[in-house]
Amino acid sequence: MSFVYLGFLLFSLAGMVLLDVRERLFFAQDPRRAGLVLLAGLLFFLAWDVAGVSLGIFLHSPSAWATGWMVAPQIPVEEVVFLVFLCYLTMNLVRLTEKALARRSAAGAPDRREAGTP
Repeated sequence: MSFVYLGFLLFSLAGMVLLDVRERLFFAQDPRRAGLVLLAGLLFFLAWDVAGVSLGIFLHSPSAWATGWMVAPQIPVEEVVFLVFLCYLTMNLVRLTEKALARRSAAGAPDRREAGTP
């Protein structure tokens, strides 16, 4: 049993939390809504995994880098942590993009259509 992969996932997740808090992106802006969105994404992807496992598409292979802990047949704990990270990363990227576009329009950046560019 090794905690290497889980450790890297948790380290990466901590980076998402720091980015969120620093830039007030997701949980730092509205924790209740963020929790619901994250939970919805996690449940969607877990359902996807369960469907893939039941169809024989997704199969777990033991690894020297993983804990070996399973939350369901063929679904290791690292998969759940990865899915949380994936959803959190996506929402942080969405919010960062929204902020960047808002800053750009507030700064008076010309719209391509206004500049005559097709």
